[in-house]
Amino acid sequence: MLGEAVRSIGANISTTVAATMTVLIGMFLLGLVIAFATYARSWSDDVKAGLVVKVFHDRDATPTQVDAVRAMLDRDPQVRTFEFVSAAEGLKVIQKDRPDLFSTKLPYNPLGHAWTVYPAKAENVETIAARIGAGTKASPYPVGVHNVTYGKEKAKRILRVANIINAIFGIAVLVLLSAAAILIANTIRLSIFARRREIEVMKLVGATNWFVRGPFMLEGLICGLVGSLLAVILLFISKEAALPSLLPRLTSDPDVRALGFGLNALILLGLGLLLGAAGSGLTLRRFLRV
Repeated sequence: MLGEAVRSIGANISTTVAATMTVLIGMFLLGLVIAFATYARSWSDDVKAGLVVKVFHDRDATPTQVDAVRAMLDRDPQVRTFEFVSAAEGLKVIQKDRPDLFSTKLPYNPLGHAWTVYPAKAENVETIAARIGAGTKASPYPVGVHNVTYGKEKAKRILRVANIINAIFGIAVLVLLSAAAILIANTIRLSIFARRREIEVMKLVGATNWFVRGPFMLEGLICGLVGSLLAVILLFISKEAALPSLLPRLTSDPDVRALGFGLNALILLGLGLLLGAAGSGLTLRRFLRV
């Protein structure tokens, strides 16, 4: 079967090159989409990680009132973790961020204790804030708490942008996969159509479907492997040439990164093999009906 596949590639070099180039273009574009999609997803996750709920105590809140809020947060399944910020620590943070507000020495610390609440999912910030503030209209917050914030408008914008990014790149991956599969199948169809008489003769003398299909699927595998391998090489050259100058302009956050090149390359090689073999096997079905 391997010998027959190699002979067929040599005898139909034009369609073989066309199929290989089709795989190359499809896998190269798909590799770019995967890289940008995973980078954008990493960026959106990093931004969403900054969404927190702030709980501010009154300046004269008692330890019992502070512990009551701690217990409430500890019981909430939507809370991943939380941090206690004392009044002194809060004042130091403000002094560091806004030194212009402290041109004169304050007679006392006007702040109370506070909590920084990290949700299990960024989408939970509104629910957590609403649950903490689920009191009466006259007293919406627990005793000893005067405000609960989560940056409502900013949180909504971040979550909306993150959802749009995920939807766009998800659709792009599906479209590219579908387009690559259709193009590869149509290109391989030309090679099979040129040899339809040979297939009919093999069927008439008793060849099984898999005996006929085997060389064509191997041919598709070879085209898929070579095309995806060339795409990986082209992506590597592009990464080495463009990424060093492009990355500093995007973000300096080390936590934001795209899918590793090695894993991306393995995905492309696997998809190239799968599309090549599947395109040959599925396209051949109509010619096996003799």
